[in-house]
Amino acid sequence: MILTHNVHLVVNTLKSISSRYAPSRILSFNSAHVFKTLQLLKRDGHVSRLLLINELGLGEGSIKTLIKHLKMEKLIITTQKGTIMTERGEKIFEEMSQYICSETQVPKSSISIAEYNHAILLRNLKFAIKQGVEQRDAAIKMGAKGATTLMYNDGKFLIPGSKFNALKEEKAIEKLLKENLKPIENDIIVIGSDDNNYITAEFASKSAALQTLENHEDHKGLEFIIR
Repeated sequence: MILTHNVHLVVNTLKSISSRYAPSRILSFNSAHVFKTLQLLKRDGHVSRLLLINELGLGEGSIKTLIKHLKMEKLIITTQKGTIMTERGEKIFEEMSQYICSETQVPKSSISIAEYNHAILLRNLKFAIKQGVEQRDAAIKMGAKGATTLMYNDGKFLIPGSKFNALKEEKAIEKLLKENLKPIENDIIVIGSDDNNYITAEFASKSAALQTLENHEDHKGLEFIIR
C-alpha cells in the first residue's frame, strides 16, 4: 500500500499549524494536539476554549495560539456558538481518518505497560513499521513512559519483525482491541502508556501514529500544503 498524495499534504499541514511563526515563543502543542482538536470539532460540531483546555491539557495562552494557527491555515472559523471546522478542515480530517481509524482506552497488562494506556489503530500500514522504535521514541518525547507497537496478522497481534503473538496470554486485552478497534489484516496498533495521567498516554499514541505517517520514506522531501 502506498500513502496517497493527499495524506502527505495533510501531514505537512498539521506540522505547519504546530510550527512557530517567527518571532514567537516555543510552542507547547504539536501535530497530535491539532489532530485531537479536529476530532473534537468533528464530534461536537463546535468547541469552546474551556473544552479545549480540559481535553488537550494545555493552558489558555497555548489554546489561543492553537486557534490562531488553525485559522491561519483556514481549518476553522469562530462563530457566536464557538469554533467550528471549515470545509477545508473537514477534508483534512476525513483524509486523516482513512488511516487513523479508531482508538480505545486499554487497562494495564503485560503489553500495555503503565497505569494509563491508549491504543490507536493505523489502517493497513504494516509496511511503514520497522521494529516499533520510532513509535516508542515519539511517545517518550510527549513525556509518556513509552509505546508498544503491534501488527495485526491472521487474527493475531504480533510484535513487529517477528511471529510472536503478543496477546496469547492476554485474552481480555485481545478481545477488547478486536471489539473496539476492529482491526483488519496488516493494520497497526500503537499503545501509548503513562504512569501519571491518561491525557499523556492518549497524546503519546497520537504522536506516534502521526510520526509513522510523517517518517515513511514515500513522504520524505514533500513540503506542500493543501490550499
